Amino acid sequence: MNGDQVTALLDEFAAHGLRVWVAGGWAVDAVTGRRTRPHGDLDLAIDAAQQRELLDLLDRLGFVTTVDWLPVRAELTAPDGREVDIHPVAFQRDGSGVQEGLDGQTFEYAADGFAEGVVAGRRVPCLSVAQQLRFREGYPLRDVDHHDIALLRAAGQG
Repeated sequence: MNGDQVTALLDEFAAHGLRVWVAGGWAVDAVTGRRTRPHGDLDLAIDAAQQRELLDLLDRLGFVTTVDWLPVRAELTAPDGREVDIHPVAFQRDGSGVQEGLDGQTFEYAADGFAEGVVAGRRVPCLSVAQQLRFREGYPLRDVDHHDIALLRAAGQG
């Protein structure tokens, strides 16, 4: 998926009043304002209260569910090969959120975990630098994680 395809999907979601935030590798790109590496999919944190509407829209856009681990996450694929990985987040009154994980695990989103960045020259909602760094803790880091962490730390300085 390229940047224009990412922003086109985000435009569709916004046109339908759906709250989503770019996560994963595209979020690293968003906070740095440039494409830093290839991405196999588009990770999205979504408002869990809008999960059904978002899945219905993706269905109308031709996406089919290829992995269904809901309420934890789901992967959807379009006929042209674009892939979207959704992560439902249940929001609290203070703006923080919780994503369910496997085996009773949860992922916490701080109220400051949501920000804006730039993809393909356009402002997009994304996870903040601080939230992205928090999500890269507590597991053995891969080469891509080291790459992303260095970029996130640099972006957090600017």
